[in-house]
Amino acid sequence: MYNGLVKPSNWPPMLEFNGRGTKLPIELLPPADGVYPIDIGRQLFVDDFLIYETSMNRAFYSAQKSSKNPVLVPETAAEKDQGECPVAAPFNDGVWWDSREKVFKMWYHAGWMRSTGYATSDDGINWVRPQLDVVSGTNLVLPIRKGYLRDGCCVWLDEHADKDEERYKMLQFFRKNEIEEIGEVYVSEDGIHWGEPTITGPMGDNSTFFYNPFLKKWVFSLRTHHSHSSKENHRFSDVRTRSYIERDSFRTGSQWSPQDPSMWAWSDYRDEIDPLIGDEPQLYDINANAYESLMLGLFAIYCGPPNPMAEEIGVPKTNDLKIAFSRDGFHWDRGSTEEFIRSERNNAAWDKGYIHAAGGTCLIVKDRLHFYYGAWSGLSPKLKGNTVGSHRRSNAMYSGGATGLATLRRDGFASMDSGRSGASLVTHPVKFSGNYLFVNCDSSRGKLEVEILDSYGTVIRPYTADNCITLSCDSSKQMVKWAGVNDLRQLSGRPVRFKFNSTDTKLFSFWASRWNSGESNGYVAAGGPGFSSGIDSK
Repeated sequence: MYNGLVKPSNWPPMLEFNGRGTKLPIELLPPADGVYPIDIGRQLFVDDFLIYETSMNRAFYSAQKSSKNPVLVPETAAEKDQGECPVAAPFNDGVWWDSREKVFKMWYHAGWMRSTGYATSDDGINWVRPQLDVVSGTNLVLPIRKGYLRDGCCVWLDEHADKDEERYKMLQFFRKNEIEEIGEVYVSEDGIHWGEPTITGPMGDNSTFFYNPFLKKWVFSLRTHHSHSSKENHRFSDVRTRSYIERDSFRTGSQWSPQDPSMWAWSDYRDEIDPLIGDEPQLYDINANAYESLMLGLFAIYCGPPNPMAEEIGVPKTNDLKIAFSRDGFHWDRGSTEEFIRSERNNAAWDKGYIHAAGGTCLIVKDRLHFYYGAWSGLSPKLKGNTVGSHRRSNAMYSGGATGLATLRRDGFASMDSGRSGASLVTHPVKFSGNYLFVNCDSSRGKLEVEILDSYGTVIRPYTADNCITLSCDSSKQMVKWAGVNDLRQLSGRPVRFKFNSTDTKLFSFWASRWNSGESNGYVAAGGPGFSSGIDSK
């Protein structure tokens, strides 16, 4: 694989779900020669993947909700839903930066189970609903079809599509006539006018998809269907889990039989039961995208209450977003099971519950990562608990959907920390073709120095700690230099180890760049201003 891992012969792996007591496995085969290539992207310290030994301690961080929240609320007739279940929120859907038009674009749930809305923004905070010609006089991009209730959706902006008419991709789940469950995929040139749908194989609601550029595969992240073999054990038949199926093509690959998807992911015992709710957590959905040198996953962990209880009292279900990371796109490392974006669980909060990550996962805006999400208050102008609106699924539990924004330092999911007494970290042997070493760190109250060792641990001169120009700074992109030498050219392609020596420092990532301006050659998730493609390059 791109990072030196050996791809197993039985791919995708066959996992077995035996309840929450089974920890989500991580089974990675290291490089045969023990050397890890790092030419793609910033190398984040979210796990021990590249760490040989360290006396530093890892800390994880949660995203910070914006003071501007909510950034989108129900305003149009479709969104207000006749006062029953007002919604203007990503129900996955998607938020992307369009590098051609240089604008933020959002697709979102407009009115509960009504249709899909579209909005644009210059700054990611203030959103405009353009008047479109799909449904005259509205910003809807899919016409409302009789008997079809729009459920979960996912939208992808494919920067590297072979054809412009397939630059935008959509997976949409419908409930037809309250009986059938139907998945449909669409493609579009502009994200507004979508062609005729292709019916997918069987799937459950809140299914999504993503592109794994490391494997060059489209991956469908499916709510495990009731006909899947994993549901034969009646103890787990009602438990929400995720199934995985990968394809070379998005549209033509959307056909599968019930047993084709592989059991993939679930909530395990590390997700603690909310004491105020009391239900066992389940995995509601997964949104994922390539960020720098790995796959970033946002897991929606459902804490309850179950649908009948939520309907009776008219409150939204409680989901929290938690982070996960994958080095192969299948196995997920959940080193932190703390809430990354938390439902407030407060009757007065606009984001009381039912949080869903927007498709694309995150955008890069200057030195911050932007995470958009939909959340629900459960407040309806017309409906109360145990009352039903114009269709069976119109209930106060699905009312009051709006859009939020949370931000995080770039690469700021986790840091390796040193205290006043100092600490160090040594990597496994790595190889690279870049010319300049960069770090993302906060050593403003301390110092950071780097030395480079050969694969046996011997210091390579002149890249010694004493010769390193000390870093005492807070920067998401800082070049490392040594007296008399500023680049790594003489080490290109040679197995080496990096040793980071620090005091009072938070170290988030490092990378070897081909450019002295520090571009990482890594993936940028849903993009952002200044990026002309899905890759951070010059």
